[in-house]
Amino acid sequence: MPLLNKVRTAVSGGPGGDTATDSLSRLRSALTLFFALDGFLFAGWVVRIPAVKQQTGASAGDLGLALLGVSAGAVITMTLTGRLCRRYGSHPVTVATAVLLSLSVALPALTRSPLALGLVLLVFGAAYGGINVAMNSAAVDLVTALRRPVMPSFHAAFSLGGMLGAGIGGLLAGSLSPTTHLLGLTVVGLALTAVAGPVLLRHPSPVLPETLATPAGPASAGTRARASRRTVVVFGVIALCTAYGEGALADWGALHLEQDLHAHPGVAAAGYSVFALTMTAGRLSGTALLERLGQTRTLVAGGATAAAGMLLGALAPTVWATLLGFAVTGLGLANIFPVAVARAGALAGPGGVATASTLGYGGMLLGPPSIGFLADWFSLPVALTTVAVLAAGAAAMGYWARNAGAERAS
Repeated sequence: MPLLNKVRTAVSGGPGGDTATDSLSRLRSALTLFFALDGFLFAGWVVRIPAVKQQTGASAGDLGLALLGVSAGAVITMTLTGRLCRRYGSHPVTVATAVLLSLSVALPALTRSPLALGLVLLVFGAAYGGINVAMNSAAVDLVTALRRPVMPSFHAAFSLGGMLGAGIGGLLAGSLSPTTHLLGLTVVGLALTAVAGPVLLRHPSPVLPETLATPAGPASAGTRARASRRTVVVFGVIALCTAYGEGALADWGALHLEQDLHAHPGVAAAGYSVFALTMTAGRLSGTALLERLGQTRTLVAGGATAAAGMLLGALAPTVWATLLGFAVTGLGLANIFPVAVARAGALAGPGGVATASTLGYGGMLLGPPSIGFLADWFSLPVALTTVAVLAAGAAAMGYWARNAGAERAS
């Protein structure tokens, strides 16, 4: 262990402890900014979906197909980003995908047909999937080097960025065209990348997976790998169920308020902002909640709370009751994804984190098109109740997997 500490210090920034600490602090600040930028750009796009839907003349089903471009681009990129991170490092890949995300966020406002919208969302989805895998890979290394459970703070930054992006978007929805608004997001994204990007490019990842490997016999390693793999998938599905709700509210929450409840566009845009606000508050207080309730109770209570909140948000007859439901849903979902990823990492190391994160973000990206198809077949309020069903399922799976990792810990 002393040798490991020396290696970690050297990689982090030099032979001196102060230099290493400063380097890690700068890396944490830069990564936090990228997480916030990701949420800010994504939310800035989703609050303009109703306007883009109108200018392209898309039906609910057409919009669902177009949004499938985000999912397809992200899934393809997620499978490739891991290889790119292994070859070039997670830091350069994070910077490159941030540039691509900033440029592609302006493209949807330039389209005039559902087909064109789907094609540009394919590019946007590729950038979004790539930056999320690269950022989380970099964050996993940094968390291990810091020896502190700071992963929820990164996800809180993403939520805070989403809240700001949705809030600003709501204020601008009535006065700026989608084209002007989204081009402004491009400028902001490139500017912030220019500020934080050099920090990542100057400093390599502080911890390599090989550094953290622990020796084990072939038989014990194989048995542990088989047992862990199944449970990692369970936690990945838990992350998927909860991220499905986040993606659904991001892309369809404003449309539900505006279309079904006839809310003003500014009020409708505030729906996701309220959701992001409570999710941010929940994640900022996540450490204290985990210390008080433990991981299993946090998962179960969060899933049950989100299910109740989403039933209210989907079926309430008034705008303000729906906003309350969205707020409760955000509070319930806040810490389920970070806990699921952390449990997967405890079972299988960085590989477990990667699997759970990929499944989770897959749920966020597959949720919106699924809601669109269900809205065409039934109605948008009925389609949104699937968020409650999956949140309840996440709570059940969290309870079922309450003893996961006990054998490894012993």
